[in-house]
Amino acid sequence: MYKQLMPFALAAVLSLPTLADEASVKKAVEGKLERPVSSVTKTPYLGLYEVYVDGQIVYTDEKVSALLLGALIDAKTMKSVTEERMQKLTAIKFSDLPLTLAVKQVRGDGKRVFATFEDPNCGYCKKMAKDIAKLDNVTIYTFLYPILSPDSLEKSNQIWCAADKAKAWNDWMVDGKAPAGKGDCDTTAVKKTIETGRKLAINGTPTVFFADGERIPGAIPLARIEQKLAQNPAK
Repeated sequence: MYKQLMPFALAAVLSLPTLADEASVKKAVEGKLERPVSSVTKTPYLGLYEVYVDGQIVYTDEKVSALLLGALIDAKTMKSVTEERMQKLTAIKFSDLPLTLAVKQVRGDGKRVFATFEDPNCGYCKKMAKDIAKLDNVTIYTFLYPILSPDSLEKSNQIWCAADKAKAWNDWMVDGKAPAGKGDCDTTAVKKTIETGRKLAINGTPTVFFADGERIPGAIPLARIEQKLAQNPAK
């Protein structure tokens, strides 16, 4: 890692005032990666530019002489600058989620709200589902996002076609009771969910969205979920 950072450190110390700007860096990176870049932002660290592309952050210098992938740590605070930026860059407007495509569960007063994108064959999703089952006074929107295997799509369709979608989901994810339906109803919602997930650059499950728009990828502990819900109690 230090070998990767050294050229950037030398550039910051020895170079003349930069002639580059975000637009020129964006154009150069797109030319090298042959992918559209969502944004480029100059950072206060070592003359680095933050490049947001394909749902991840990479860093480069003004000449785009190298691309650095990994966490950038502020040496004073020892906090991950990359993680904080990812939270902002991947945040959404919660009301923009197509909630009618999700399996909806309301418990208690339902005032605390969050949404998840999950694959029915995802082990981490099953682990999180057992924790989520302990929550009360929540409204949970679960988007069936079958990206792991053809069987994931079949199970998603079966769950969506069940008379009680929430029960079918929990029976499978929490209790291991496989859905018994044929999955032969209108499953357009599952197809649209897959399209939505791709647009949101969701590359893994589970992915959780809270009412303030923050996205957290991966299974998160129940205590963290409770903390976020306490910050955004209103429906």
